[in-house]
Amino acid sequence: MTKTITKVGNSQGIIFDAALMDLARIKVGDKVNVTVHPGGSIVLTPIHPAIDPDTAATTARRLIKKNAALFKRLS
Repeated sequence: MTKTITKVGNSQGIIFDAALMDLARIKVGDKVNVTVHPGGSIVLTPIHPAIDPDTAATTARRLIKKNAALFKRLS
């Protein structure tokens, strides 16, 4: 895929269309890690925030409670 660097205010930028954003599973406001390799390649890697332990535990308890009958049948 080829993109053109465009002027955005006093900076430069690359416009990502909706299809590219969907493929990368990113949205406006998401953070990305930018890596510049020795040959000049620029790699953008989405940063997906880790879930905090309390939220994970709460979500797990809710899902276990919601699916208790299913888990019982599977055991």
